[in-house]
Amino acid sequence: QVQLVESGGGLVQAGGSLRLSCAASGSILRINDMGWYRQAPGKQRELVARITSAGSANYADSMKGRFSISRDNAKNTVYLEMNSLKPEDTSVYYCNADIWSRQLVKNDYWGQGTQVTVSS
Repeated sequence: QVQLVESGGGLVQAGGSLRLSCAASGSILRINDMGWYRQAPGKQRELVARITSAGSANYADSMKGRFSISRDNAKNTVYLEMNSLKPEDTSVYYCNADIWSRQLVKNDYWGQGTQVTVSS
């Protein structure tokens, strides 16, 4: 069984910063791409950023320059550094990872989500 557990969400004022973490655990053989998505009430889930196992990252246009994704392969952890936060960044943020288990099964996994609220 593989799990993704997020942490680091919370309440912050506009212009502030937060750092999200997501740790994968369980019967893991290899982690391919990891990423962050977000979903605001009444809206579809949208991509925030993704990063390959080699460290190549891509971002949604509205996050470029403000958000930074990174990962620590030794810890099976992906991070999202969020700066210059805006009220419209308020969402539940979800971690996602493409993982090969030791049972040689490949699946797309999601974390439970962490709430980020930016006050104006």
